[in-house]
Amino acid sequence: MQSYPSKLLEQAVNELAKLPGIGRKTALRMALHLLKRNVQEVESLGTAVIKMRNDIIYCTECHNISDQELCAICASPKRDHALICVVEDIRDVMAIENTGQFSGVYHVLGGIISPMDGIGPRDLHIEALISRVETGKIVEIILALPTTIEGDTTNFYLFRKLAEFNLKLTTIARGVSIGDELEHTDEVTLGRSILNRTPYESGLKQ
Repeated sequence: MQSYPSKLLEQAVNELAKLPGIGRKTALRMALHLLKRNVQEVESLGTAVIKMRNDIIYCTECHNISDQELCAICASPKRDHALICVVEDIRDVMAIENTGQFSGVYHVLGGIISPMDGIGPRDLHIEALISRVETGKIVEIILALPTTIEGDTTNFYLFRKLAEFNLKLTTIARGVSIGDELEHTDEVTLGRSILNRTPYESGLKQ
């Protein structure tokens, strides 16, 4: 057990070490780095983090993070609101937006179906997606979920739920490797996967 010359330093390290991917050694380096910065810089960091946590809200339409009731994408008249890309989480929205190849809007599920982790359909924003489809304004839905067993399970569940509606249901092309998360896929490959999407039913017949 490492000893610290200051209880305040130890407390800071303990909190930083709670962040994903941050071990105690890295947390200590970060804490010591902050200690060397002037007070204004550290206060600015702290204020930004607190303001982010308190003031960021979720878009009432797509569940993306936003500063307003509607996110910038849903509020934009330049986007194709008849085309919805369904993704697992906010990081996937950012990844697809970085490709510059998608002009529609999104629907963030907030996860994928994973019985092993205790996540079922009711834990996701699936009913909100159904409500958007029931307006009759949606022409196509792209399923852009991870190419994992859990992602495919979620795709199939959505396919069954959406089958009764008169819309085009597609999935991203398998340029994304099996088992890959979208956020880790390079922009060119991800962009081509969006452009070369295929009917979901075609994948079921393979």
